[in-house]
Amino acid sequence: MQFTDSHCHLDDITFQQQLPELLTQCQRLSIQRIIIPATSPDNFEQVLNLAKRYNDHAVKLYPCLGIHPWYLDNLNEDHLKQLTSKVQKARNNIIALGEIGIDGANIKRSQAPEKELAKQQHFFDYQLNLAKQEELPVIIHHRQSHDKIIPLLKKYQLTRAGVIHGFTGSYQQAKDYLDLGFKLGIGSTITYARAKKTINTLKRVPIESLLLETDAPAMPLSKELDNVIEQDQLTQGLTSNEPAINYPLKIIQIFNVLSQIRPESTNDIAKQLESNVEQLFFC
Repeated sequence: MQFTDSHCHLDDITFQQQLPELLTQCQRLSIQRIIIPATSPDNFEQVLNLAKRYNDHAVKLYPCLGIHPWYLDNLNEDHLKQLTSKVQKARNNIIALGEIGIDGANIKRSQAPEKELAKQQHFFDYQLNLAKQEELPVIIHHRQSHDKIIPLLKKYQLTRAGVIHGFTGSYQQAKDYLDLGFKLGIGSTITYARAKKTINTLKRVPIESLLLETDAPAMPLSKELDNVIEQDQLTQGLTSNEPAINYPLKIIQIFNVLSQIRPESTNDIAKQLESNVEQLFFC
């Protein structure tokens, strides 16, 4: 079986010193591809250069460019123009526009929620339009914002659609995205017992609609599951100092939990998940 981590912030400083060893460990676990979304203009070059630096490694790294809704405070139209320029220049090297989206929790916490919402919507709308022009799929961040995201996706009707990163939600919310051609990114949420709504949704949606992701170094697995990691799969240096940190290696645990949820055989699930990655990002 082969695996792809469809959403991993491998450029994060957490991985800087241990990256060669980490990629070797990924190779041993048959993790063949890692997709790396950017989050702001500050890390565009870092994400692009990371893929170039490890171009010859058995584990293939695929960069994406986009502006995340968490990082808009000091950004303006010039940064959107910068994104457009970067995307056009790197068009043959990137596989998606992302990570983009709308974050409702940040809007609620803002001292000026209406202004924050307007800015997030503007950046999201601009990037959806750019994705449509460049015929790129999108990687979408959501949090308490399905009602704001879906209307904009319906507006653009992207040919290549994309993935709803870290999907948590009801079957109806999932269906709204699937009807627009999107896939659902499945990560550590399903390792928590409290995620009953999401788990029930994943029992009902087609296996053709799912991707695996870690969101590493964020979104650690539940402690109950993380405690049963076989130590010979990870180097001591990757796990001993910061046990709460997530790693692309943990895509295996997420896959095992998904296999317990789904009715298909383990081999069929693995094969279909890789086919889903191919269909979305590489066709």
